[in-house]
Amino acid sequence: MLTSAQCLKVIGPPELERDMVVWMVPVEVAFNALPKKIYCNKRMVPLLSKAFENIRRRGLEDQVKTWDGCFNIRKKRGATSSSLHSWGLAIDINAAWNQFGKTPTMSKELVACFTDAGMDWGGAWSTPDGMHFQARAL
Repeated sequence: MLTSAQCLKVIGPPELERDMVVWMVPVEVAFNALPKKIYCNKRMVPLLSKAFENIRRRGLEDQVKTWDGCFNIRKKRGATSSSLHSWGLAIDINAAWNQFGKTPTMSKELVACFTDAGMDWGGAWSTPDGMHFQARAL
Protein backbone atom coordinates (compact mmCIF):
# COMPACT_ATOMS: atom_id res chain seq x y z
CA MET A 1 0.00 0.00 0.00
CA LEU A 2 1.24 3.47 -0.92
CA THR A 3 2.27 5.57 2.09
CA SER A 4 2.61 9.26 2.76
CA ALA A 5 6.32 8.69 3.50
CA GLN A 6 6.80 7.32 -0.03
CA CYS A 7 4.91 10.29 -1.50
CA LEU A 8 7.00 12.74 0.49
CA LYS A 9 10.23 11.05 -0.66
CA VAL A 10 9.31 10.83 -4.37
CA ILE A 11 7.08 13.88 -4.90
CA GLY A 12 8.09 16.20 -2.07
CA PRO A 13 6.01 18.27 0.33
CA PRO A 14 2.35 18.44 -0.69
CA GLU A 15 2.33 22.23 -0.35
CA LEU A 16 4.50 22.44 -3.48
CA GLU A 17 1.72 20.75 -5.50
CA ARG A 18 4.29 19.02 -7.70
CA ASP A 19 2.94 16.77 -10.44
CA MET A 20 -0.58 18.19 -10.11
CA VAL A 21 -2.70 18.63 -13.24
CA VAL A 22 -6.20 19.73 -14.14
CA TRP A 23 -7.59 16.68 -15.89
CA MET A 24 -10.45 17.30 -18.26
CA VAL A 25 -12.53 14.14 -17.87
CA PRO A 26 -12.97 12.76 -21.41
CA VAL A 27 -16.51 12.38 -22.71
CA GLU A 28 -15.80 8.70 -23.39
CA VAL A 29 -15.49 7.92 -19.66
CA ALA A 30 -17.63 10.69 -18.12
CA PHE A 31 -21.02 10.21 -16.49
CA ASN A 32 -23.36 12.39 -14.44
CA ALA A 33 -21.85 12.16 -10.94
CA LEU A 34 -18.36 13.16 -12.12
CA PRO A 35 -17.04 16.70 -12.43
CA LYS A 36 -15.86 17.86 -15.84
CA LYS A 37 -12.42 18.72 -14.39
CA ILE A 38 -10.45 16.99 -11.66
CA TYR A 39 -7.39 18.51 -10.00
CA CYS A 40 -5.21 15.49 -9.28
CA ASN A 41 -1.72 14.08 -9.43
CA LYS A 42 -0.71 13.21 -12.99
CA ARG A 43 -0.25 9.59 -11.85
CA MET A 44 -4.00 9.38 -11.11
CA VAL A 45 -5.11 10.20 -14.66
CA PRO A 46 -4.57 6.69 -16.11
CA LEU A 47 -6.00 5.06 -12.98
CA LEU A 48 -9.14 7.20 -12.99
CA SER A 49 -9.51 6.83 -16.75
CA LYS A 50 -9.49 3.06 -16.41
CA ALA A 51 -11.77 3.04 -13.34
CA PHE A 52 -14.35 5.29 -15.03
CA GLU A 53 -14.12 3.22 -18.21
CA ASN A 54 -14.75 0.10 -16.08
CA ILE A 55 -17.79 1.73 -14.48
CA ARG A 56 -19.28 2.65 -17.84
CA ARG A 57 -18.47 -0.66 -19.51
CA ARG A 58 -19.96 -2.61 -16.58
CA GLY A 59 -23.09 -0.41 -16.49
CA LEU A 60 -22.56 0.83 -12.92
CA GLU A 61 -22.82 4.61 -13.48
CA ASP A 62 -25.96 4.83 -11.31
CA GLN A 63 -23.99 3.45 -8.33
CA VAL A 64 -21.74 6.54 -8.25
CA LYS A 65 -24.08 8.98 -6.54
CA THR A 66 -21.60 11.70 -5.54
CA TRP A 67 -18.06 12.84 -6.29
CA ASP A 68 -16.61 13.96 -2.96
CA GLY A 69 -13.14 15.14 -3.88
CA CYS A 70 -9.55 14.39 -4.65
CA PHE A 71 -6.96 17.05 -3.73
CA ASN A 72 -7.01 18.29 -0.14
CA ILE A 73 -3.87 18.99 1.88
CA ARG A 74 -4.62 17.54 5.30
CA LYS A 75 -3.50 14.99 7.88
CA LYS A 76 -5.02 11.52 8.07
CA ARG A 77 -7.81 11.31 10.63
CA GLY A 78 -6.27 10.72 14.04
CA ALA A 79 -2.70 10.68 12.69
CA THR A 80 0.27 12.98 12.20
CA SER A 81 1.06 11.85 8.65
CA SER A 82 -0.50 13.44 5.59
CA SER A 83 -3.42 11.90 3.73
CA LEU A 84 -2.75 10.79 0.15
CA HIS A 85 -5.38 13.39 -0.77
CA SER A 86 -2.58 15.89 0.00
CA TRP A 87 -0.76 14.75 -3.15
CA GLY A 88 -3.93 14.30 -5.24
CA LEU A 89 -3.48 10.51 -5.16
CA ALA A 90 -6.80 9.62 -3.54
CA ILE A 91 -10.49 10.19 -4.24
CA ASP A 92 -13.73 9.92 -2.31
CA ILE A 93 -17.10 8.92 -3.75
CA ASN A 94 -20.49 8.25 -2.18
CA ALA A 95 -19.26 9.72 1.12
CA ALA A 96 -22.69 10.10 2.73
CA TRP A 97 -23.28 6.34 2.48
CA ASN A 98 -19.73 5.19 3.25
CA GLN A 99 -18.55 7.20 6.23
CA PHE A 100 -15.20 6.67 7.89
CA GLY A 101 -15.37 3.94 10.53
CA LYS A 102 -18.76 2.65 9.35
CA THR A 103 -19.57 -0.52 7.42
CA PRO A 104 -19.21 0.32 3.69
CA THR A 105 -22.27 0.04 1.46
CA MET A 106 -20.52 0.02 -1.93
CA SER A 107 -21.11 -3.02 -4.12
CA LYS A 108 -18.25 -5.44 -4.80
CA GLU A 109 -18.76 -4.71 -8.50
CA LEU A 110 -18.23 -0.96 -8.07
CA VAL A 111 -15.20 -1.47 -5.83
CA ALA A 112 -13.72 -3.81 -8.46
CA CYS A 113 -13.90 -1.04 -11.07
CA PHE A 114 -11.31 0.87 -9.05
CA THR A 115 -9.20 -2.01 -7.74
CA ASP A 116 -8.99 -3.51 -11.23
CA ALA A 117 -7.64 -0.11 -12.36
CA GLY A 118 -4.75 -0.17 -9.85
CA MET A 119 -6.25 1.45 -6.77
CA ASP A 120 -6.64 0.33 -3.16
CA TRP A 121 -9.99 0.65 -1.39
CA GLY A 122 -10.26 2.09 2.12
CA GLY A 123 -13.32 -0.04 2.83
CA ALA A 124 -11.04 -3.06 3.31
CA TRP A 125 -8.97 -1.43 6.07
CA SER A 126 -9.22 -2.39 9.76
CA THR A 127 -10.99 0.94 10.32
CA PRO A 128 -13.02 1.14 7.13
CA ASP A 129 -13.06 4.25 4.95
CA GLY A 130 -15.53 3.02 2.36
CA MET A 131 -15.65 6.26 0.35
CA HIS A 132 -11.87 6.26 -0.23
CA PHE A 133 -9.82 4.94 -3.14
CA GLN A 134 -6.10 5.66 -3.58
CA ALA A 135 -3.28 4.90 -5.96
CA ARG A 136 -1.71 1.53 -5.15
CA ALA A 137 1.81 2.66 -6.06
CA LEU A 138 3.75 5.59 -7.55
